[in-house]
Amino acid sequence: MRIAIITGVQTEADAFMPGTYDRLEQHGGLSIRFVSCATHDVAISCCGVGKVNAAMAATLLAAVHQTELLMIIGTAGKLGSLAGDCFIIHEAVQGDYGAQRSDGFVHYTAGAWPIGPAEVTAFFARPLPDIGLPQARIVTGDAFIECPDHSLRLRDGLAGDLVDMETGAVAQVATRLGLPWSAIKATTDDANGESVSDFDANLLAASRRAARAAEQAIHRM
Repeated sequence: MRIAIITGVQTEADAFMPGTYDRLEQHGGLSIRFVSCATHDVAISCCGVGKVNAAMAATLLAAVHQTELLMIIGTAGKLGSLAGDCFIIHEAVQGDYGAQRSDGFVHYTAGAWPIGPAEVTAFFARPLPDIGLPQARIVTGDAFIECPDHSLRLRDGLAGDLVDMETGAVAQVATRLGLPWSAIKATTDDANGESVSDFDANLLAASRRAARAAEQAIHRM
């Protein structure tokens, strides 16, 4: 299978099969490292932070690599009390897509017409092999969450377990392109007032957890 792996931060990309490559390519501002993992051809790239970067990278990799599976790995903040520190993502929604009204923000399914009755339908991931990790629903938005009140709104309003800045965009691109997608995320922080220091302290270890889990999953495909 031809798999494209996307991360938002370079540390996350470097943690996957570190130091290994069959070749390196540069496409515009996107550096791509190609590796062989089990029987699969894998292209891995750090897209940079945020939904636009993630969507651009997913679209480019789908074309350049003739991708059969889009995968995003790396780190996330935790919104609730779900046990564990590394998760297989089974659903993704976007937490900043919708309508801003006088009585507050109303969420809609990403890409849907944000007028009329509100509904949020998740993007559903392709199931990964069982590697002993719990599943989680992730909320994606173009903001790093440092506010516990906003964290609660995302948890309660969108049934989110985790929050990040890329997964929902990759999921939306994959859906539009008719490709399956999957994701593995390890947590660095609790999306609260300590998020910045916790993210900095835990980035490397969490990146390694997610990367090792992705390697295990790919080996079992």
